[in-house]
Amino acid sequence: MTSTDSGSTSPNPSKEPAKPAAKDPWDLPDVSGLVVGVLGGTGPQGKGLAYRLAQAGQKVIIGSRAAERAEAAAAELGNGVEGADNADCARRSDIVIVAVPWDGHAKTLESLRGELAGKLVVDCVNPLGFDKKGAYPLKPEEGSAAEQAAALLPDARVTAAFHHLSAVLLQDPEVERIETDVMVLGEARADTDLVQALAGRIPGMRGVFAGRLRNAHQVESLVANLISVNRRYKAHAGLRVTDV
Repeated sequence: MTSTDSGSTSPNPSKEPAKPAAKDPWDLPDVSGLVVGVLGGTGPQGKGLAYRLAQAGQKVIIGSRAAERAEAAAAELGNGVEGADNADCARRSDIVIVAVPWDGHAKTLESLRGELAGKLVVDCVNPLGFDKKGAYPLKPEEGSAAEQAAALLPDARVTAAFHHLSAVLLQDPEVERIETDVMVLGEARADTDLVQALAGRIPGMRGVFAGRLRNAHQVESLVANLISVNRRYKAHAGLRVTDV
C-alpha cells in the first residue's frame, strides 16, 4: 500500500498551519482619492490643515456654522477648497477632522451625530485652560476630547491626531515642509492607518501610531508643554518620535 492509500496526505497532519507574516506598520493605504472635511475650518488650526492637505492634492471641504463664512475662507485658500455649513461638510466628506474650539466641541458633535454616522472622524481638539502661569490641561469627564467624541458619536469611527501642529507654520506659504510627527490614536488599525497616511501627504510630516483612545488625554495635554516651549524659545515646536 502506498502512502496515499493510507488516507493521510500530509507527512505531519498534526502540524499547525503557518501564521501569516506580520503586517508592515509602514504599509499604509492610498488616501489621495478621499474627501476630507474640516469642521472648524475657518479657525487657525483647521484652516492651516485644510491649506496643507489641499496643497498636497487632497479634496478638502471646510465647514463652519455659517456657510458664507466657510465659503469666504475657502476662497482665500484656493487649491480647490470648498466651503459649506458644518452639516453639509460632514455629509460630503469621507474623513472629517474636528478642529473646533474646546468650549464648542460637545455641542458641535451632538448636532452632527446623524451626518457623522459611518464616517472616520479625526479629533484634534486640545482641552486647555489658561491663567497667569500659562496653559494647563483640562480633563473632560470622558477622559479626553477624543473619548468625548467617541461617546457622542457612537456610529462614527473616532480617532485622534494632529494635536501638536503649529497653526502659524501650517498657514505660512513660505514654509514648504513641516518636519514633525503626528501621534495617531484609535481603536481599529485600518482607521489609524488611514489617518497616518493622510498625515504623510503633507511634506515633512509622518503619522505614528500612539495607542488606543484611552491614551488620548496625555497626547492632548502635551500641547500645554509645547506652548510653554514656544513662549520661552520664540519657536513653533513640534515632535519627533525616535527609533521608529
